[in-house]
Amino acid sequence: MVVGDAEADRIFHALADATRRDIVARVIREEQSVSGLARHYAMSFAAVQKHVAVLERAALVTKVRRGREQVVHADLTAVRQVARLLDAYEKLWRHRARSIEQLLSEDREGDES
Repeated sequence: MVVGDAEADRIFHALADATRRDIVARVIREEQSVSGLARHYAMSFAAVQKHVAVLERAALVTKVRRGREQVVHADLTAVRQVARLLDAYEKLWRHRARSIEQLLSEDREGDES
């Protein structure tokens, strides 16, 4: 695998939530402060901070203190790791589907004899 099981679990757990996926999408486009992010959601600042913390633990975003603000930006390395992991799963399933097709085709040929 491209990433370890524990790391993959953290990444997929983080991306399982729609708000966190939206935060990642926003900070991929442009880094934003936590308070700036909080303005986009109907939840408390503390709740947005918790979402950002989950994304940080998964290494999908990083925070940097700039004066009084904490600025969040995407870690594209982690995003690329996720893409590679999903590609690996896709290849595995495509291979399995081809194997099943081959078995079914062999069964049909055997039935025709």
